[in-house]
Amino acid sequence: MVALIAGPTASGKTALALHLAKSGNFVIINADSAQVYSDLPILSAQPTSDERHSVPHHLFSYIDGVTPCSAARWATDAKRIIAEAHAAGATPILVGGSGLYIRTLLDGIAPIPEVDPVLRAEIRAMPVEQAYAALQKYDAPVAARLAHTDVSRITRALEVVQSTGRSISAWRTTKTGGISADIYLRPLLLLPPRDWLYERCDKRFELMMERGAIDEVEALLARNLPQDAPVMRAIGVPEISAYLKGKMSRAEAITLGQIATRQYAKRQFTWFRNQAPTDWPRENAIVNDSNIDNFEIIFQ
Repeated sequence: MVALIAGPTASGKTALALHLAKSGNFVIINADSAQVYSDLPILSAQPTSDERHSVPHHLFSYIDGVTPCSAARWATDAKRIIAEAHAAGATPILVGGSGLYIRTLLDGIAPIPEVDPVLRAEIRAMPVEQAYAALQKYDAPVAARLAHTDVSRITRALEVVQSTGRSISAWRTTKTGGISADIYLRPLLLLPPRDWLYERCDKRFELMMERGAIDEVEALLARNLPQDAPVMRAIGVPEISAYLKGKMSRAEAITLGQIATRQYAKRQFTWFRNQAPTDWPRENAIVNDSNIDNFEIIFQ
């Protein structure tokens, strides 16, 4: 069996996973794209050191923030940990809010060939307007579905079509490497009331500021990483960076960080509600000490 606890940020996934894991032979596997990076354990809401020592945790803080982590890389790493857990007689619990990571692991990924590094560099050096115009020429249907400012998807679609002569949408009609047919999955989506979720996001961001998030970002800035490094785009980093550089007050940084967090939670909530398989159980109740024992039944 593989258990899955998914949902938007601040929905109670970590608390539920820890509670479940302490009731038997479980290991927890991170399925959140922000929590793979080692630079921001507080700002990305990773389990605390004590929590991680209470139950085996995997794929948290294991990649340097300058190194991009693709869904394919994470899925490969997750497959290895799942296999090792099963070999040891343990049950893996996937915990996270990255729908792309989870679907890549379960369903697989399109077998798109590696793009020539020189071509990739040339395309990614283009202004977004130029790249979008080129995509309209080489793959108009895909260009029509993308916002003209969506630089990451535009450049990816352009490099694929120019490298392979085939649209990225055509490649994505076939996927390989998924494990859904080889495991017994017990999923649960946490989709608590949005008002409660947004209030929790606000409170948590303020607590992060008090408990070390500022120091994390200050250390990150000292590394002088490229602005397009994955960790530099993490929620809260732009706002706290602006505060540290004297461009806004602490209160303004908190307000903008809270807004960014709520917007992210809203996107996750919408994705899991509409894009996750319809047979995955949705739980609208708030996870708390009074009802947390009830959730164990779902995974038995």
